[in-house]
Amino acid sequence: MIRNFANRVSNYLVNYFAVSQQLVPQPEAEADIRDGVSFRGTNIIILVLAILIASLGLNTNSTAVIIGAMLISPLMGPIIGIGLGVGIHDFDLIKRAMRNLIMAAGFSVVASTLYFLISPVNEGHSELLARTSPTIYDVLIGFVGGGAGIVAIGSRNKGNVIPGVAIATALMPPLCTAGYGLATWQLNYFFGAAYLFLINSIYIAFATFIGVKILGYKGVSVVDNARAKRVRRIVYVLAALTMLPSVWLTYNMLKQSKFTMQATAFVDRECHFPDTQVLSDKAYTENGQRIISITLIGQPLPLDSLELALSSRLKFYGLSDTKLVFIQGGTAVSPRVESSDMRDIYLMAQSTITSQQQQIDSLRQVVANADRTMASGAQLAPEIKVLFPQVKDIAVSRNVFADVSQGTLDTANVALVHYSSPMPAAQRTKFKKYLQARLKLNDIDIVETTLTVNPHDNKARK
Repeated sequence: MIRNFANRVSNYLVNYFAVSQQLVPQPEAEADIRDGVSFRGTNIIILVLAILIASLGLNTNSTAVIIGAMLISPLMGPIIGIGLGVGIHDFDLIKRAMRNLIMAAGFSVVASTLYFLISPVNEGHSELLARTSPTIYDVLIGFVGGGAGIVAIGSRNKGNVIPGVAIATALMPPLCTAGYGLATWQLNYFFGAAYLFLINSIYIAFATFIGVKILGYKGVSVVDNARAKRVRRIVYVLAALTMLPSVWLTYNMLKQSKFTMQATAFVDRECHFPDTQVLSDKAYTENGQRIISITLIGQPLPLDSLELALSSRLKFYGLSDTKLVFIQGGTAVSPRVESSDMRDIYLMAQSTITSQQQQIDSLRQVVANADRTMASGAQLAPEIKVLFPQVKDIAVSRNVFADVSQGTLDTANVALVHYSSPMPAAQRTKFKKYLQARLKLNDIDIVETTLTVNPHDNKARK
């Protein structure tokens, strides 16, 4: 009885998934694919329009516009043609489909490059960035999408499968992103997007090849078996080599995702202070070092005690080798910053403080350089007394001269020197080189003066 029940269930499932009655004849499916391989006339016009639509969508960060470009783009035709050609050993079809695909991809990259060269907006949006880091999931999307495509082409009831495959595999946006990378000379965009397009193309064709074999399509009448075997081997090798970088990228993505989750859990559970609140936190890796940056608002906390207390807790979250970085504001109040408006106000204040601190540091550097220049004469005095005894007084300064006729400014290093006795020209040249070397200056002008210094009142007089 149990055996009969099992047979009934198996027969039901076999009949439920039977597709033989729903498939079109092979010549009809082949004709449909071969028509899509050609790029002439209207196909070229549609391709150019799809390129412009995708570029506009990426430029404006509009998902709806990008989806429209995916639906319009005729790039699926040559890729499925390559898979069909490999499956039925039609080498002329393979060459024609590859030639058309390369031409279409080249048109797309060139057109999008020209568009982004003249576009006033050159900022990378999320839709652009999403096309530059392909992973193993993109490999699976291309493979499954290609499988759905060949099944739909071979079926009598195609439905909306082909448009859905065009959206899922996203062939056009990576090419436009590659053009953006060339136009803005950001080669990481170009290579990442080009790799994503390569993944989609190879795995759609690979899935088509497997689908053709499963559907039982017969090969062409005249077949070079050795050549067919060599082509199949090339297909398998390309599929494997294309997958390898995506596996590495996926590993890094999962590793970073795990690190981010651990860091978020650590901050949520451990960073609770009476008069201070966590404003934001960020987990990232820099030069191989994992870092958690935590921004605090409220009563400032002693960093040494904070790091000592929290660093010992990192090991419980799998973050033993992680460095903690704390950023604190100078405010003494401790409001609960819950609204986005309050966060924006605080971040603007922090930005202003940072900018002002940079200006203060810059001015301090200018003052320090001026003080160092003015004090250099006193520092060199003992050496000058021995090497150049004719020099009685010296003052070194950095002056800004204005060209009266042209109104331009120029900076010059000047040494005011009072000689106790005339110094020969050769000795003066030597003295100038000495000052340039000791003061580490490219050039310095020596100006003789009759000014003397009264050591009692420290005031200059004639």
